[in-house]
Amino acid sequence: MNELALKYGCNPNQKPSRIYMEDGSDLPVTVLNGKPGYINFLDALNSIQLVKELKEACGLPAAASFKHVSPAGAALGLPLSEVERKMYHIAPDMELSPLACAYARARGADRMSSFGDWIALSDVCDVPTAKLIQHEVSDGIIAPGYEPEALTILAGKKKGNYNVVAIDPAYKPNPVEHKQVYGITFEQGRNELAINADTMLTNWVTENKTVTEEQKRDLIIALITLKYTQSNSVCYTAGGQTIGVGAGQQSRIHCTRLAGQKADNWQLRHMPKVLELPFRDDVAKPNRDNAINVYIGDTPEDVIGDDVWAETFTRQPEPLTAEEKKEYLSHVTGVCLGSDAFFPFGDNIERARRSGVTAIVQPGGSIRDQQVIDTCNKYGIAMAFCGIRLFHH
Repeated sequence: MNELALKYGCNPNQKPSRIYMEDGSDLPVTVLNGKPGYINFLDALNSIQLVKELKEACGLPAAASFKHVSPAGAALGLPLSEVERKMYHIAPDMELSPLACAYARARGADRMSSFGDWIALSDVCDVPTAKLIQHEVSDGIIAPGYEPEALTILAGKKKGNYNVVAIDPAYKPNPVEHKQVYGITFEQGRNELAINADTMLTNWVTENKTVTEEQKRDLIIALITLKYTQSNSVCYTAGGQTIGVGAGQQSRIHCTRLAGQKADNWQLRHMPKVLELPFRDDVAKPNRDNAINVYIGDTPEDVIGDDVWAETFTRQPEPLTAEEKKEYLSHVTGVCLGSDAFFPFGDNIERARRSGVTAIVQPGGSIRDQQVIDTCNKYGIAMAFCGIRLFHH
């Protein structure tokens, strides 16, 4: 089959809508359950590229959580600690495969943004991963295949309407791609840039050139994630996963601040005071995530105030003060950061430092490169110029 009709395009008024192979060949995707829409397929076909490249670059199963054609989170299949299980609402005794760990991390990077996500997996979806997805609010999934029991579990979501898509792992797209805007056709070569430590992390321009192998891995995760993030974009990573993605901002400092705040929120979720919030048993995971986000934000009274706390908690929690948050975040270190284009000013480095960033990769090429390098040197931050921009539109 070389064509699949869709209900509508980006919006209900945009009809007709379809995906098809212009050369008449068969589509490389098969819908196994549900009826994915136009935006679903945009998310699916971008996210599957991201996880495929992550696995190729890092040698571990990978997963991504996509929303509105940008990753909310991306991660490798590294084991979860007890604290991370608690952060991501996963029972201590729940079986987790490496692939399930990858999705738990990708979803856990920014659970607020991942609500109703599209999922991509680098490997055949196994039962532990399906059971994890079963209890999350999600629109659909794409993977190179599904174990029979895993497919049965996923097909039962959303009253049997959950979108499940398989993609041929051997599919290779045409090296030239096209898109239309306002009736005009654009053509360009596909971005087949190989992103790994050998191609991206050789030109260290700062006084500090010492980074661990884990940091190199995290810098590569950031760059591959940025390759599939709507530009301008900045990505913070730690421990084999993204922890803050700032996408689609007109100003790079706004990307850095947005992603940095997400990274800070991820860090604050590790705090015992947050982990021990006394939620009522009948409060669902999405509502818990919303409450946590408010609790660690600037208006905690919205969930722990005298007149509202009983809607969410069994007892009134103590507030998390600005001083407590500042003290906790002041000890965060080892975070990595990538940018899809050069930093034009040192203010980006100043903001990144406050989120514990100690290693950076960016293309370089600004007339103010030396100012940015000097700011890194001021704080002992290691920075590499990869020399190549990674815009995605």
